[in-house]
Amino acid sequence: MAKTPEQILKSVFGYSKFRPGQKEIIQNILEGRDTLAVMPTGGGKSLCYQIPALIFDGITVVVSPLISLMQDQVGALLENGVSAAFLNSTLNLDEYKKTVRDIKSGGAKLLYLSPEALATERVKSILREADVPVSCVTIDEAHCISEWGHDFRPDYMEIAAFRNEFKDAVCLALTATATKQVQADIVRNLKLKKPAVLVSSFNRANIFLNVQPRTDGLGQIVEFLQEHKEQSGIIYCLSRKEVDSITQELQERGFSAMSYHAGLSDEERADHQNKFIKSQVDVIVATVAFGMGINKPDVRFVIHYALPKSIEEYYQEIGRAGRDGLASEALLLYSAGDIHRIRFFFKDKSDDESFKAEKLLQAMIDYAQCRTCRRKFLLNYFGEEYTPPTDGRVLNRVFEENSLSSESTDALRTTQGQDARGEKALQDQDAAPCCDICESGGLPLKDVTVPAQKFLSCVYRVDQRFGAAHIIDILLGSRNEKIKKFNHNFLSTWGIGTELSKQAWFELCDAMQNAGLIERVGEWNIVKVTSLGREFLQNRDKIELPVRIDFGSQKKAELALPKKKAVLHKKTELKDDAATQALFDRLKAWRKKFAEEENVPPYFIFNDKTLVEIANQKPSSRSGLLSISGIGELKAKKFGDDILRIIDGA
Repeated sequence: MAKTPEQILKSVFGYSKFRPGQKEIIQNILEGRDTLAVMPTGGGKSLCYQIPALIFDGITVVVSPLISLMQDQVGALLENGVSAAFLNSTLNLDEYKKTVRDIKSGGAKLLYLSPEALATERVKSILREADVPVSCVTIDEAHCISEWGHDFRPDYMEIAAFRNEFKDAVCLALTATATKQVQADIVRNLKLKKPAVLVSSFNRANIFLNVQPRTDGLGQIVEFLQEHKEQSGIIYCLSRKEVDSITQELQERGFSAMSYHAGLSDEERADHQNKFIKSQVDVIVATVAFGMGINKPDVRFVIHYALPKSIEEYYQEIGRAGRDGLASEALLLYSAGDIHRIRFFFKDKSDDESFKAEKLLQAMIDYAQCRTCRRKFLLNYFGEEYTPPTDGRVLNRVFEENSLSSESTDALRTTQGQDARGEKALQDQDAAPCCDICESGGLPLKDVTVPAQKFLSCVYRVDQRFGAAHIIDILLGSRNEKIKKFNHNFLSTWGIGTELSKQAWFELCDAMQNAGLIERVGEWNIVKVTSLGREFLQNRDKIELPVRIDFGSQKKAELALPKKKAVLHKKTELKDDAATQALFDRLKAWRKKFAEEENVPPYFIFNDKTLVEIANQKPSSRSGLLSISGIGELKAKKFGDDILRIIDGA
């Protein structure tokens, strides 16, 4: 077998060049230097240990948190001709014994284990008795070892003891989401020795970021799915009840959808996930229990039906879209009511845990409410500079100076914006807009002086003791029980805000908070007027804010949601002609048939990006196929004749 990383990259995996950061990580591992690598989901982390594993004489142990991830990784490696194995509860006795024999004889180059299995004496004994040494220990999802990480798992703390026994093995820790504080925890808890800490660009340029107020949640999802027919996607919900309800509604409307949450049996979850991976179902509606490590490359969209608990969690989940590099979309449907629901989960945490959770949540709130480029905000959170590809957005003094809460600003200071060599982080300068804000050319400033003054005055009238929903009910003249209980229907501000719809008032409220005129505090999001808000109210200054409110001639100003479609990247998409589209469809049909015969997911054969390149380039020979990204020597030999016949139209 070829022994240089470049040769293995092409001959085994079918790629002609490394992605940013991969080569340096691989070189560090081959030199025996412990390494922490922070790379975005879909950035190619797996190759960073798989290629060294094929060069090392010994075995590479990969710590993976989920059985489904192990099976997916091993299946894909076997399809590429790489000897890999896992030890977990899915193996029967004969399979387990055969795998142990392969490990001890040196026949398996990569061994996937859970952190729990890694800590057992049985596994340690198998590795001690092996004819080859443990050359590398790779920890995937390494943020799980940090209490500041969004998915802390105590069993990860046992990894250091394993490393202490196999001292000669180099260690690679991988994660997609790690602030500077989480990185420090990983290095300390894994006892990495003078590690290289390499942070790649967090920018996933092919994912369009879209955040919209949740006005009609199910209706918005249905409209989105109608625009993404027969595409693979994930819908994340906060509760099992929401998952079941949305799944049923979508199924009744004819969509191919299944649910996934902890309330289902192990068999049901495995079946639903398997059907999604094999493209037998288009959409999975799930709690956050779904998706860690899912390698399905053709997920075209991720929808969040509610606010995630942190930017780290959000970033990892949207990263499950577009792993093949093709245009994809992340839609977040946000409501202020999500904040209270999330804080309910904090009630049983310790003071220290609640503090950490609240800080992470606040940064997520700031992202959802931001009025400038969302990609810029997201990358800045991870310490990376980014210049949006569009310009012309006008910002006023209030908005510029107060666009981040103090909690979020502190979070930004804990991240690093350069990699280990101090190089400037990569920036994307493509012409296509990268988020809903940039697509609309930036939210224009609108004169909201009168409604903002009404809102601020109402907050004072109720002694700054109530949340935004109650304030808005007063302004709209509601006679609900809570209003009458506190006699708020007798306030001078009762019923003076009927010129705006309820959703428009919430939009204005978010913009005022984002601009620093008000703040929401405590478990119940009590609205308080800031010193800046008092200044504007007392001086009767003009207030201009970037809001999505239509102040047209209609009787009541409504929330104005964008209607035009995002202009997504076209770099790797099909040529716009009927022959190429027809060829692509034939290739997909062949891939599906072959995958069903081999009982593997279609992307184990080829991912969509590879089929797109074949359809666009129409190679006429085996050597021409080898120039296509994702086709190595084994796959060219195995599938070449079939593909060439399909291209010829035979």
